[in-house]
Amino acid sequence: MKPIRDPEGAELGHLVAACELDGKVVLEIGCGDGKFTRQYAGMPARLVGIDPELNDLRVAKKRKIRPKPHLFFSQAKGEKLPFPAGSFDIAILASSL
Repeated sequence: MKPIRDPEGAELGHLVAACELDGKVVLEIGCGDGKFTRQYAGMPARLVGIDPELNDLRVAKKRKIRPKPHLFFSQAKGEKLPFPAGSFDIAILASSL
């Protein structure tokens, strides 16, 4: 049986309460299949989700409901980010091991 994570949607509520995402450039480290990413994808001006697992990223890209030119998924590890310092306003690390 697969566990159900955050069935009440509390994680999104905590994120929105913790920081202002509107108009920001956001990096989500450990985005997995993008389930959480898609919940807030309409808020930031640009959103990049990274994960080391290529199969999860394929699912994330496939599940983009509507074309979102500001939403990107890329294979990378949080320990070695492939972006220059200062590229993002906010970095999110949620539900990752």
